[in-house]
Amino acid sequence: MPLKFELCPGRMIGGNNPCFIIAEIGQNHQGDIEIAKKMIKMAKDCGADCAKFQKSELEFKFNKKALERPYTSKQSWGKTYGEHKRHLEFSHEQYRELQQYAKEVGIFFTASGMDEMAVEFLNELNVPFFKVGSGDTNNFPYLKKTAQKGRPMVVSSGMQSMETMRRVYQTVKEHNQNFCILQCTSAYPLEPEDVNLRVIMEYQKEFPDIPIGYSGHESGISITVGAVALGAKVVERHVTLDKTWKGSDHAASLEPEELAELVRSIRTVERALGTGVKRMLPCEVPCHDKLGKSVVAKTAIPKGTELTLDMLTVKVAEPKGIAPEDIFQLVGKKVTIDIEEDESVNEDAVDNYGKKAKA
Repeated sequence: MPLKFELCPGRMIGGNNPCFIIAEIGQNHQGDIEIAKKMIKMAKDCGADCAKFQKSELEFKFNKKALERPYTSKQSWGKTYGEHKRHLEFSHEQYRELQQYAKEVGIFFTASGMDEMAVEFLNELNVPFFKVGSGDTNNFPYLKKTAQKGRPMVVSSGMQSMETMRRVYQTVKEHNQNFCILQCTSAYPLEPEDVNLRVIMEYQKEFPDIPIGYSGHESGISITVGAVALGAKVVERHVTLDKTWKGSDHAASLEPEELAELVRSIRTVERALGTGVKRMLPCEVPCHDKLGKSVVAKTAIPKGTELTLDMLTVKVAEPKGIAPEDIFQLVGKKVTIDIEEDESVNEDAVDNYGKKAKA
């Protein structure tokens, strides 16, 4: 069974624990702290476990030329990429305010640290776990320093190869036992043929001692529910209040009613996964009592007759007789009483049948 650990205070993941559902607000708050608060409340109301943001210290994430690059997209909040990102970046004090609001609402709060200085701040903020975005998954100095902080980690794997993910696993595992890896494809929005859910199962084989999850950017909820059916223990989806808002992530995000339906569907699938033990369940007994078949005499069988297969058939019968799967065990045994045509054949009517079956 996959490793279990406490991702957030009092909330275990892995094993038979419920899937941990992250509502990725990211920067879909439009740079407005009041919208951000509405989104935190929405995530809580829809049943998500965690509201997550993205924190950058821009001068540490981008070099000067990247920040000065003209940004003329219709999604832009400024003339340069730096102006655009600064519009969407909350201050440290605003993060503290959002963290406090999430506490009041009753939902876990964290953020992806998009550079090493952002991780330092989030560590100071005392977030329950670090999220590593796909852009930093192959950033091994960052991974090592983040793992050494000792907080649980959730690591996305977009844009990476299995070879790289093996190195990621080894790098984090050396310093931190409590982490999970999410299958992810970094495209927005993501087409179904590029999702590659089977990687979840490959990760489960490659890394059997950690939980595996899924971070999705596709439209709708079906694929994420499928990921849970394959064993994802953590799922992350971008959320928005309005898909038509300015910003490249909104089109690949879930609106409130979709997030609520995702949570309901995941919880339903979890109930349906069961134990993996195949047996007749108590809920099946009424159907079995009504329609379950038994071995029946095809012809009249006098006492002392040695049974052959052509003397027997299978029907829904009253009273219940020997189960159909045992019909071949009857061949060659003698009956101890007269059995009429079309009568149920029960254990007491066959010499030594019950004793042999119990043995």
